[in-house]
Amino acid sequence: MNLKQTTIKKPITISGVGLHTGVQVNMTILPAAEGHWYKFQRVDLPGQPIIEADVDNVTDLSRGTTLEKNGAKVHTVEHVLSALVGLEIDNVLIQMDAAETPIMDGSALPFVEALIAAGIEEQQADREYFTITQNIMYADVERGVEMIAMPLDDYRMTVMVDYNSPVLGSQHATLTRLKDFKKEIAPCRTFCFLHELEMLLQNDLIKGGDLNNAIVIVDRVVEESELEKLAKLFNKPKVEVRQEGILNNVELRFQNEPARHKLLDLVGDLALIGMPIKAQVMAARPGHAANVAFAKKIKALIKKSKKNNGVPVYDPNVKPIYDTVAVMKMLPHKHPFLMVDKIIDIGPNHVVGIKNITHDEYFFAGHFPTEPIFPGVLQLEAMAQVGGVLVLSQVPDPENYTTYFLKIDGARFKDKVVPGDTLILKLELTQPVRRGICLMKGTAYVGDKIVSEAEMMAQVAKTKNI
Repeated sequence: MNLKQTTIKKPITISGVGLHTGVQVNMTILPAAEGHWYKFQRVDLPGQPIIEADVDNVTDLSRGTTLEKNGAKVHTVEHVLSALVGLEIDNVLIQMDAAETPIMDGSALPFVEALIAAGIEEQQADREYFTITQNIMYADVERGVEMIAMPLDDYRMTVMVDYNSPVLGSQHATLTRLKDFKKEIAPCRTFCFLHELEMLLQNDLIKGGDLNNAIVIVDRVVEESELEKLAKLFNKPKVEVRQEGILNNVELRFQNEPARHKLLDLVGDLALIGMPIKAQVMAARPGHAANVAFAKKIKALIKKSKKNNGVPVYDPNVKPIYDTVAVMKMLPHKHPFLMVDKIIDIGPNHVVGIKNITHDEYFFAGHFPTEPIFPGVLQLEAMAQVGGVLVLSQVPDPENYTTYFLKIDGARFKDKVVPGDTLILKLELTQPVRRGICLMKGTAYVGDKIVSEAEMMAQVAKTKNI
């Protein structure tokens, strides 16, 4: 049974401050129609512009993921996107009256709890996944980042981090199924090292930072005077360092909470692919820049897959439906004018045939002999012959019928076909056959590239009546 797309049953509003801007924001998440995916809307700007949660809209990755379109920005989108993916919610509109999502406690849990409270509603359309069919790899040697997505009929993720820190050491986290996201991953808070905290403050970032919404890892000796300065900065009566090296004695929710939060970020950043995926994802030392670069590689494959949707696949190891001998019994053509070597797929309204282009074809001697090219008119003839197989396969005595061209429209030749190529010819009926007249769309491929196409009209008649 196909899983259906989902949205939420009613709008919810979550308010808080942005981690880096420190600006108060009201974020309202609304139900959306099927096929909508995730979109942000800046309701505080003129025209209330919409920014799609799309990897192509990423413009900044300095300390979070920023999206921008037509001058409108939304910052730090990864936590709320992670919550949506973790709950398998497909379609929402996220309205914001400021530029940055609320940081809340630094995790995705407040968003998860609010979305669950709103209720999740099943929609009519089937959920469409992108299924990884081959290993997709990304590496940044300089940063020691390695990522791979492997084929799996599910969505699993493993993350390993190693910061060369005596406090953290090496950690790894695993999400074996999305149903565990709420309990195992959503509560895990963002974190930074004390030396990063100083840099962020110097660059006028984390204006909304607080010891309640981030884990600060102390990776060096800190003088009492510096602790007093930090206490004043965060408006705390006192700031301490516990033995394990966590500022202000913050209790970790999991021993490997930092690694789990990195996994949370990765789930959110991969949402920018634009659809749910099925894969086993493994990542060593991921960060927002690597996550987005990895997401771009996956999205490029999705674009290619959609572009190639419907492209027939030819496996020469698979036994054809009709071999050359069977085709010759059906068509009136014989060598050297038979342009069909075999039929690999056939249905009520479509057929796929193969023509192998060899250097010893009779016409190459005189047709561009110094640069042999399979003639365009013969590509159309090959299409017509394959289409003839489709029509004649549906009569009990095909040897008594012949198909004749009546019209060709919209013929286009997009690339050369040369010796060594395998021409894949796909013909589709555009209308039911009536009174022996058939209308077809023909497309010729070499690999997954279209080389020619045309619309054809033909007449099917008994040979003795013509």
